[in-house]
Amino acid sequence: MSLRVGIYGFGAIGRLIARAALERGYEVVGAVDINPEIVGKDVGELIGKEKLGVVVTRDVESLVEADIVLHATGSYLDKVYDQLVKVIELGVDVISTCETLSYPYYRYPVLARHLDAKARAHGVTVLGTGINPGFLLDTLVTVLTAPFHVVKKVRALRSLDASKRRLPFQKKVGIGLDPEGFKRKLASGELTGHVGYAESVLLIADAASIQPTRVEEGQEPVVAQEDVKIGERVIEKGKVLGAKGYGAAYAGDKEFIRIEFIAYAGAEEYELIEIEGKDYSVTWRSSGTPGDMGTVSVLLNLAETVLETGPGLITMVDLIPFRPKIVP
Repeated sequence: MSLRVGIYGFGAIGRLIARAALERGYEVVGAVDINPEIVGKDVGELIGKEKLGVVVTRDVESLVEADIVLHATGSYLDKVYDQLVKVIELGVDVISTCETLSYPYYRYPVLARHLDAKARAHGVTVLGTGINPGFLLDTLVTVLTAPFHVVKKVRALRSLDASKRRLPFQKKVGIGLDPEGFKRKLASGELTGHVGYAESVLLIADAASIQPTRVEEGQEPVVAQEDVKIGERVIEKGKVLGAKGYGAAYAGDKEFIRIEFIAYAGAEEYELIEIEGKDYSVTWRSSGTPGDMGTVSVLLNLAETVLETGPGLITMVDLIPFRPKIVP
């Protein structure tokens, strides 16, 4: 199937989407961004290819010819809600990397309800997903429960070397800050760290039709125990190397879902999923998944499926054919 793809947000992820979409034989028919340095420039030139005759614009209506819009601009639904509504009003399906859209009912129940109503009214599908949240620590966990009659507890962990990631990601996890500065900026919202702990936990719980009695999440800095060199930069002992955090769901006072995310300079790269069943347990481990290309791949691999899905705001749970039986 040859798709006409529109891209909303033409930063690093948006450009990766464009390159990968073209490699699949899809057509990029529009690109929206507000960066004055790229507005008016040809999409092909910006991704190191021949001109496509499609330029980056601020005008969302340039996406009207798309079969689907792949949206990558922000992490928080309240900040990107109006962007999504504009695409919905064009009558075009949209998949977004917005982390809190992956399970919007937790932080933004009112916006989620309005977004669902808007999508249904215009006959389009809206999905928030990515590599994490969206796949590694939630969808994949759910899929791996398929061979279990009864699951008692799940734990999923992702660890990555933040020094290998883009500079914006390194800033996001606070590399180079003082520990107290990290905590202060995290509390004020100036620093986000990882976004989506609770969303991943709740996707798993939703798949199992369980309403947790409470959900917890938190993160803290990882502090250098000695000087660490990142390229030409040296992170001094006592400075922040990155962040680690968790999300957990409880039934009463019993934890039954736990996810952890570790991202600091020099960290080992892997994913680990442990599923404790009533009769047996299984541990799955990977050698690590590239985040940016992983996110882009998830979006593109879901594009055709989303086009065939009924209208409304959906989550990855709606696309998973498995429903685990979790009895904490």
